[in-house]
Amino acid sequence: MTDFLKQIHTIPSFSTAIVSGISLIRQDHSVTINLITEKAFSDDDEARARSIARSFVPEEFDCSLDISKLTPDEKMVAKTVKQAVDKCSKALACLLSDDDITVERTDDGFYFTISVIADTPVSESVVDDVAAILCKTYCGNFRGKCVASKKKIDSIEIEEERENIEYDIPVRTFRIADFSFIEGDKVQDSAIYLSDVNFESEDVVVCGTIEDIEERTYTRKSDGQEKVYFSITLNDTTAQMRLTYFARKSTIEKIRKLSAGDSIVCTGKTEIFRGAVRYTARHIDRGTIPPGFVPVRRASKPAPKYYSAVEPQPYSDFTQADLFTRNVLPDCLKDNTFVVFDLETTGLNSSPSGGNMDRIIEIGAYKIIGGEIKESFSTFVNPGRRLSEEIVKLTGITQDMVDGAPAYEKVMPDFFKFCQGAYLVGHNIAGFDFKFVDYYCAQLGYHLERKVFDTIPLSQELLFLSNYKLNTVADHFNITFNHHRAVDDALVTAKIFIELIKIKKSLPKPM
Repeated sequence: MTDFLKQIHTIPSFSTAIVSGISLIRQDHSVTINLITEKAFSDDDEARARSIARSFVPEEFDCSLDISKLTPDEKMVAKTVKQAVDKCSKALACLLSDDDITVERTDDGFYFTISVIADTPVSESVVDDVAAILCKTYCGNFRGKCVASKKKIDSIEIEEERENIEYDIPVRTFRIADFSFIEGDKVQDSAIYLSDVNFESEDVVVCGTIEDIEERTYTRKSDGQEKVYFSITLNDTTAQMRLTYFARKSTIEKIRKLSAGDSIVCTGKTEIFRGAVRYTARHIDRGTIPPGFVPVRRASKPAPKYYSAVEPQPYSDFTQADLFTRNVLPDCLKDNTFVVFDLETTGLNSSPSGGNMDRIIEIGAYKIIGGEIKESFSTFVNPGRRLSEEIVKLTGITQDMVDGAPAYEKVMPDFFKFCQGAYLVGHNIAGFDFKFVDYYCAQLGYHLERKVFDTIPLSQELLFLSNYKLNTVADHFNITFNHHRAVDDALVTAKIFIELIKIKKSLPKPM
């Protein structure tokens, strides 16, 4: 049956068709396949579908294909009318409310009426254009008209522009232990987490262990004198940071005595240069991280109230609508929400400490609600850099596709909102994808809960395969897809996850 539907779905008008039943009458040597589709189809499409059905039935049996057309209800048509008007006439669409569109069922389809405010210019072709869109979308005939509305133009309420509220998350600090002066003039009792130093300020106190210290020289432009400065790498267990200290004659020998492994306290200023933080120390003293220091997780910004750059879309798949399948879904799948996602990136470096971290160029995600895939989230992301030929060849994503896309600063708040209240799922998510979204969300003050399920170890636990690559696991479940595109990989991973949980009948321990 799966192979039959694969071939049927190659016909565009039957791309979402489902088999509602198969009748076999042995005494008559006949087989009848009942097919349901929601899309309009031509005689040629029907002939192709019958030919495919014939190829799956043994020659000694007669084969017939009974095609039923799924028709929408009035509410579905009204919603599509409004969407169609928006495509055909933006000026008219902004004046319409849901109450301005009425739909009536007819013997062969539907009749729609659009109420238009008097003196509103409306193209004569709008009704025909809307009807044409409806005919492409659903089976049946569609006719309609525009009528004068009793509303007045000054009675229309224009929806206010939606605006998200910006939140500033307080920086985290810890108490400095064993403080003593080297050159400073003030006792410092607390320091900011290095991982939170992402802002500009004239007075920032940090504390940590020296990982590396180098003495260097520069020539002062004002008088040509050669001066000494120190480049120091500091680590406080939350992050590491490179800082610069310009030495004074009175303290240079004291600073020269410092070495890797010593703990220091620095007072100085921060600047943002080309997107990176530069720290220049004014004073260096001694002090340590408190014994038994355990970093406190930074509070997250709340999810934005509105989507701004990427709006999730409803997703429907008639193969999910099987009541028999619903009955075998375990409660753990039906009672929880999951966001299954996949990324395409500029490369494989998922660690900022490993150098220039790679950028996200595409996010594809699907939300599983009540055991069914209900919503999709898909977007390209502008990486702010050129794509390599290797990445273009591997993913099929070109520079033109990402140049006009929103940057991660616009995308990640929307993705964070999409993930709220859900477990995160992916194929190798723990080792790759989660690291990217966790890092780029955190850069904006959003912190994802680490409730992560990885379909690789889950597949290894439940299946016996030659390997556990995504396409291999998909083949096991007879799922076809376009590999190396985030939106396609995410969808097939969502389907795989549902199948794996149906086998396991419980959720694994989050990673």
